[in-house]
Amino acid sequence: MHPKKKNWLAINAVGGVAVLASYAHGIMTHPESRNALWGTIPAELQAIYGVTMWLAAAGYFFFSYYFVLRTDAEQVRFGRFGFGLINALYALIMVTSALWMPLTFAYLESPTPGLWLLVRVDLLLVAVGTIGLTIALFTMRPRAEGAAGVLALIGLLLFAVQTAFLDPIVWPQFF
Repeated sequence: MHPKKKNWLAINAVGGVAVLASYAHGIMTHPESRNALWGTIPAELQAIYGVTMWLAAAGYFFFSYYFVLRTDAEQVRFGRFGFGLINALYALIMVTSALWMPLTFAYLESPTPGLWLLVRVDLLLVAVGTIGLTIALFTMRPRAEGAAGVLALIGLLLFAVQTAFLDPIVWPQFF
């Protein structure tokens, strides 16, 4: 396996554990305020979030499959960048996703404008990573093709609905 793809696996293994651990830790250590994470989001919109979170997670696997198993790390180009760009964008998404819940619970415990700004910047950085991956998929050479390419695009769009629209734009309006 190419070293850059090994790096991708490490980023996803460590990052995935960090994201899941931050969520588990947050919910286990703040059982009394975990519902506060929803803010004033109406129940109907919470139900939509429930669906979009699962779709985003499934989408993650589709575009990740494409980037890792259907591209050649030596040949693929994203403008003037190589596969290292993909690793950087995944790392950005993982780090900021792992920070969201601790930052949000810190804000709930001590609401200050500075902490709210950190929560918002954190969510915007996840969105930047997602948009970066989307641009990379659209501009990559050789171009994404076939059913796997279409599924990667659909997966990224589903992921983007959650991470580049609902989380950084809709959720803060109700929090």
